[in-house]
Amino acid sequence: MKFRYLSSIVFIILPFLLSAQSVPTPGKAQSSPIVLTNATIHIGNGDVIENGSIVFTDGVISAIGTNVNQPANAQVINYTGKHIYPGIIAANTILGLSEIEALRQTRDYNEVGQFNPNVRSIIAYNTDSRVTPTLRSNGVLLAQVAPRGGSISGTSSVVQLDAWNWEDAAVHTDGGLYLNWPRSMRYSGWWAQPGNWEKRKDYDKEISELETYFAQAKAYAERNAETENLRFKGMSGVFSNTKNLFIRVDRAKEIIAAVSFAQKYGVNPIIVGGSESYLITDFLREKGVSVVLDAVHRTPTTNDTDVNLPYKIPAMLQNAGVKFCLSYADYWQVRNLPFQAGTAIAHGLEKEEGLRSITLSVAEILGIDDEFGSLEEGKSATLFVSEGDVFDMYSSNIIAAYIQGRQIDLGNKQKDLYEKFSDKYEHEIVLPEQN
Repeated sequence: MKFRYLSSIVFIILPFLLSAQSVPTPGKAQSSPIVLTNATIHIGNGDVIENGSIVFTDGVISAIGTNVNQPANAQVINYTGKHIYPGIIAANTILGLSEIEALRQTRDYNEVGQFNPNVRSIIAYNTDSRVTPTLRSNGVLLAQVAPRGGSISGTSSVVQLDAWNWEDAAVHTDGGLYLNWPRSMRYSGWWAQPGNWEKRKDYDKEISELETYFAQAKAYAERNAETENLRFKGMSGVFSNTKNLFIRVDRAKEIIAAVSFAQKYGVNPIIVGGSESYLITDFLREKGVSVVLDAVHRTPTTNDTDVNLPYKIPAMLQNAGVKFCLSYADYWQVRNLPFQAGTAIAHGLEKEEGLRSITLSVAEILGIDDEFGSLEEGKSATLFVSEGDVFDMYSSNIIAAYIQGRQIDLGNKQKDLYEKFSDKYEHEIVLPEQN
């Protein structure tokens, strides 16, 4: 019995011990001006500077262009033939909230209950996750950490991916409230096969519950309550437009219903998922609704759809004038964000717009574009250098990265394993003599 309890404890803490290993130490604060020269600089807003230079001091970009003054005490690095990009930003992810999906003890993104607007994902964020370094080595330097579960999951926060703890990591805390819109339809029939749809019986009931909850929360926000209700208080920022409302919803009819619901309370929502957003682009543009498009690398949601449709949706939204960005709702796959943009570029999205969809557009939607998302004077020196095209998995090779001016270590567990087993087969294997 004692052995069983001991083994259970070891099984629980082992993932955390493993996670603490091979996680690089946060970079040291910038001590002198740094100049990166002779590179192709991709601003993030659509502009490109050939043979340009970028200067940053104390973590902030002080100059950028083809003819910039270099401070006398600056560290100058020549990146001829290389590309410089703004740090990629991952929206709607559970990075740092989940380590090993098969172990419940390492999942901390889902709270008990249906209405939890008071839940703060930031305090559960784990800076020692060994997943994070695998993202940084592909140029992902910031992330929006978002909760899941229930009808109202809680609040999201934006973090930079080079910190000792969540307090140091926090860039924009509690900036978004996440709502999971009820599904009106579900698969039915043998093994719930796609294509066999039927209306969910609980849909109207769930909408009614949301109506009641929002009405009560708004009434709470509009009066001086004698007693404090933490759940209603967590929603107050939504009604005062100091906190974004992110609604996870995919089907076109449900998107329309969700937007209409939110705007009835004076809230302009942000759609997350939006797999059928391409069907209602006029509606989204007229309502001024942005879309956090999830998982370009997927199969279509219906059997009779063009197999390449998910790759084309970004270009369709761009051409229709709908503001959008790309995302991955999971965490391991977030490292593929630049390649997801590359796929969208291959299917009609303009190249620099592809970069914008994972940098500046994300920053604008999350409300952090005054500091991140593009390489401009006065903004944070959060950027990376690639030897090849960052959208091409064959040529992309990130050789340097900076977060708020700190040069970060690009090592990770996967690189260590690659080096380990690459070396293994380079050595001559000598078998013992057989008697």
